Amino acid sequence: MWDKLEDIERKFEALTDKMSSQEVASNAADFRQVAKERAGLEPVVEAFRRYRSILEQIAENRAFLDEEKDPELCSMAKEEIDKLESDRERVDKELRLLLLPKEPNDEKNVILEVRAGTGGEEAALFAGEILRMYLRFVDRRGWRAEILSKNETERGGIKEAVVRIEGDEVFSYLKYESGVHRVQRVPETEAQGRVHTSAASVMVLPEAEEVDLHVDEKDLRIDVFRASGPGGQSVNTTDSAVRITHLPSGITVSMQDEKSQHKNRSRAMLILRTRLLEAEEARLAAERRDMRRAQVRTGDRSEKIRTYNFPQDRLTDHRIGLTRHNLDGVLAGDLDSLISACRASFQAEALKAEGLGA
Repeated sequence: MWDKLEDIERKFEALTDKMSSQEVASNAADFRQVAKERAGLEPVVEAFRRYRSILEQIAENRAFLDEEKDPELCSMAKEEIDKLESDRERVDKELRLLLLPKEPNDEKNVILEVRAGTGGEEAALFAGEILRMYLRFVDRRGWRAEILSKNETERGGIKEAVVRIEGDEVFSYLKYESGVHRVQRVPETEAQGRVHTSAASVMVLPEAEEVDLHVDEKDLRIDVFRASGPGGQSVNTTDSAVRITHLPSGITVSMQDEKSQHKNRSRAMLILRTRLLEAEEARLAAERRDMRRAQVRTGDRSEKIRTYNFPQDRLTDHRIGLTRHNLDGVLAGDLDSLISACRASFQAEALKAEGLGA
């Protein structure tokens, strides 16, 4: 790892010199490219220099202990070494994470999809709570959420909802949330007090951008129709609802939440592009045998990643063996510690796979 860090530092210094050269400085495009490449290396170099400085200080203090006889001064040196060792471990971990290959989607906004799974109306109610949980988490982090589509039930649950979330490195945080979320509790409709199990599925997809994927207009079939509300009640007197079918893949997206056909079409295209990009990335991942975490497509309870047990006020993440209590807080959007634990666990696996484990 040390040799790799030294190579990165040399490259960083070469890029710094290049930026100040007249040839690059006089060409705006070249300057931006070199500056961007240098900025990508800067966090690694800064951490490496801190790490090297800490090692030098530890060596100096140990050399001092070998020569010094004064007990008080030796005690102070030992305390300083203990502190420096703690700093060394922290920066060492930081460096290993910085050396991990960058996930190209981590900085992207996301399309979050929540669907009711097994469990009937109780599953729909739970899916609504899961959706609100994420919306509250988004608000806590200062991100921005836009509900693109929501299919509600008569009792206040949701059959499915699609949300666009915009913010700093959103996908890097929420990508671990994909999977089946299982709930165990006594439903409001249960007269005999029995605990029922139901589920909701969550998918987190990186938002597709124009540069990510080209969608040919001739591959699309676009149908327009009148939007309708619960029970078939007409909510629009014009053909504002839009259904877009991507003929090669068979993927279909319908949108009717807006009164404007143009807005519905724009939102439907956003979701379609995102789903097409996800499908293409899954295909490439399979070819490379890169076993990326599979996005869950059903609401089968057996595929659970997380269980919310209300009688015992307990949340369990089955992937990392983590248990938390205070379900009310979690459903109110207090997900930071849970998501941080998932990130740390999956990062540790990635470090091991890259040969960067401690």
